Amino acid sequence: MLYRLEEPIYFYLFAIMPLIVVVFLLVLWWKKRTQRKFASAGMLQKLAPDISVFKSVLKLLFFIFGISFLILALVNPKIGTKLKTLKREGVDVVFALDVSRSMLAEDIAPNRLEKSKQIISKIIDKLGSDRVGIIIYAGNAYPLLPITTDHGAAKMFLQNASPDLVSSQGTAINEALNLAKTYYNNDEQTNRFLIIISDGEDHQEETKQLAQNISNDGIKVYTIGVGTEKGAPIPLKVNGSLIGYKKYKGETVLTKRNSNLLKGVADAANGSYIDGNLTDKPVKAIEEVISNAEKTEFETKQFSDYKDQFQWFLGIGTLFLLLDIFLLNKKTKWLKKVDLFNEEDT
Repeated sequence: MLYRLEEPIYFYLFAIMPLIVVVFLLVLWWKKRTQRKFASAGMLQKLAPDISVFKSVLKLLFFIFGISFLILALVNPKIGTKLKTLKREGVDVVFALDVSRSMLAEDIAPNRLEKSKQIISKIIDKLGSDRVGIIIYAGNAYPLLPITTDHGAAKMFLQNASPDLVSSQGTAINEALNLAKTYYNNDEQTNRFLIIISDGEDHQEETKQLAQNISNDGIKVYTIGVGTEKGAPIPLKVNGSLIGYKKYKGETVLTKRNSNLLKGVADAANGSYIDGNLTDKPVKAIEEVISNAEKTEFETKQFSDYKDQFQWFLGIGTLFLLLDIFLLNKKTKWLKKVDLFNEEDT
């Protein structure tokens, strides 16, 4: 990555910002309330005509900006200054994730799609220098992430995978298989894996032939099934709230896992089918397969020589705090002319 955050835990300090604003407003309210006990607003204006509410607000903003930049200095962003070419050993792993509406069924917790994401994320955690790519498919197949060694980016993109990213619904696994073949950018890579995660519903029988063709190209195909054979309705939600279930001709649609089809696809490609309802089972199985696979050397580019950038944030933060200290609450001539808070009329 181009940048790194050395101590991101300090971002939690931003939680004090609303507290600072609340304290400021309470103090302002207390001062106004106390002043009214001794004199009316008109009398106070005559006694202290140069006191400015705007200056107080401006001082607060300078203080908040100052503290914010000091927090960023504690986080210490680092920027990579060199792009190095590194040699690594690994395999190529492409995930084909089913994001059709049936994957929203909640027969496994929290639902089939979220369970699939958990499985992929944990498998990525087990990868070493291996490259990873992600395809999503429903009515069409789309590249979510090109093949990369950046596992952090892979997990970030994975979290955004949803049925809303695919324009049409259905289960176009054939498109996903054809797209997967274009992902492997190194013809000499001896070990290439395609991991399909789906409930197996609405898949086509010719998928088995396609899987066999992919296997003949040297790609090992594994399928992971999520959901239950008993099935579950497909929830319809708006802003996270359940409004009903998907219906067809007035009847609630029940979506069931088709394990036999997923097994058939894996068998046709000389791979294996794995039950994915328990997260650890597919994670351990895929980890074992990849760890035992022969690794091939490949080149990858990576930023190096990360340099600290905290001094810039420290300097800017200090400047804002100094402005806060030296900025008086009294009105200046230009402020009297601007009169943003209509203080001259009070």
